[in-house]
Amino acid sequence: MNLSATLKMVTASLSICLFLSLPTSMQAQDSLGNTVINTSPAIIQQEAQTKADSARMAYIAKRFNPQKALLYAAILPGSGQVYNKKYWKVPLVYGGFVFLGYYIDFYNDNYRFYRGELFKDLNTGTNSVGLPRPSLRTITDRYRRERDFFIILTGLWYALQIVDAHVDSHLKEFDINPNLQVRVEPSFKQDMLLGRQSGFTVSIRF
Repeated sequence: MNLSATLKMVTASLSICLFLSLPTSMQAQDSLGNTVINTSPAIIQQEAQTKADSARMAYIAKRFNPQKALLYAAILPGSGQVYNKKYWKVPLVYGGFVFLGYYIDFYNDNYRFYRGELFKDLNTGTNSVGLPRPSLRTITDRYRRERDFFIILTGLWYALQIVDAHVDSHLKEFDINPNLQVRVEPSFKQDMLLGRQSGFTVSIRF
């Protein structure tokens, strides 16, 4: 076999190897001369999954509106949690109101009773509980302060359930967006003044 034939065989072999090593995604032309893109099945599947995720996220975002959740919770406590499909939170919301309402009623009843005894002592010089006037004043003021404190707590509990409904509606995206990831990892840091420090790092990836 002469040198020319050997070179032709080597060239043909290299051409075949180069052709086989080309990626599966290639461009070709059909009989009409239009460019056709042949995409691998993995890329097609990934694009289809991305479109499906986007459509699902758009549906959830439209279904759970944070502004609506806030409005519902403000009008009727617990309804914002129902709107977010967090039904298990409704007993907690109303349980908190029942608990606070009980103590408001308890301290208000005692406040009214001892206030009446104080007025009676101021008018007649005697009272039915047999306590001196300074003690009646102290007890009356204490029950009034406790009642007012629980009234303030009730207002805070009302505001808290509104904030919970609003934030929970925002966090619905974390349940459906595969690109959102929250990771908690241990961290260690060496400081010249404080020495070795350890803790946790929370990272959020969008």
